Amino acid sequence: MNNQDISRRQFLSAAAFAAAGVALSSRSAFGAPAFIKNLGKPNSMFNGVQIGVISYSWRSMPGSAEQILQYCVDCNISAIELMGNAAEEFAGAPPAPPRNPGQGGQRQPLTPEQEAAQAEYSKKMAAWRASVPMKKFEQLRKMYKDAGVSIYAYKPNALGEKNTDAEIDYTFRAAKALGASHATVELPGNAAQSKRLGDIAARNKVYVGYHGHLQQTFTAWDEALKQSPYNAMNFDMGHYVAAGFDPIPLIEAKHKHIVSMHTKDRKSKENGGENMPWGQGDTPIVEVLQLMQKNKYKFPATIELEYEIPAVSDAVKETAKCVEYARKALSV
Repeated sequence: MNNQDISRRQFLSAAAFAAAGVALSSRSAFGAPAFIKNLGKPNSMFNGVQIGVISYSWRSMPGSAEQILQYCVDCNISAIELMGNAAEEFAGAPPAPPRNPGQGGQRQPLTPEQEAAQAEYSKKMAAWRASVPMKKFEQLRKMYKDAGVSIYAYKPNALGEKNTDAEIDYTFRAAKALGASHATVELPGNAAQSKRLGDIAARNKVYVGYHGHLQQTFTAWDEALKQSPYNAMNFDMGHYVAAGFDPIPLIEAKHKHIVSMHTKDRKSKENGGENMPWGQGDTPIVEVLQLMQKNKYKFPATIELEYEIPAVSDAVKETAKCVEYARKALSV
């Protein structure tokens, strides 16, 4: 099946074969026994540790909700942090205006006309988010669940300082409709914003998992955690290593506040901080996964594919390699 051309009808047909225990052709290359044991459904819970993925890992590939679900099945992944675009498109959001293609990985500056179109689009999205029914999000949850994939986190572009309170409330309502325990967003530099998010999250009884990059330190989340019991951590162990720190002491001390953990391999700060294929950097992925297994930590380890994809491969194949790396690390 060509993932670029997949239609909803094709997807449902493929899912029916999977439910009957017939392995999809693209899975056979990776040979995951858990997939076969689960009668065609993926299973990335290895010895009590949930391995998940953020759909950002497949940003180089077509990204409809159905296609992302197919990638999960292809990689033997049974849990996901879902980015907002696919879910909102599935739910009927207004289409985004076109943007100039980037060069060298960098987006081109917007023209005045494009800035005006983007501002108008933001208004349309705010109005849509404030009024959209949750039925389509519930339908999306069921589609994923029927295929063996749970959605544990939701990350729309709707939790910023410029977003309305109605948009923020929408985020948590949509997360709940999707079956997610938390929504994720970058850790704000403004304490008033984390207080605002935490208060609205508390009203919905859905957590906010604050994600960090190189600004992560042992105490970076402390103020937000004090503001609301629904403020939590979406820790990134790879970025933490690239910032010059050992993630294990932080995880041991703050595991009760971690709702999910981005997992990648980066070189240490002193070695340049580069993103690497798993096993080639300085991030103690094996040690952390085994720590999670030993101590029965329940938060998922989220694969975030950021290293350069070889020309002979693609993002799905590389993600499957990460899943297998994690499986072997936990097969002790």
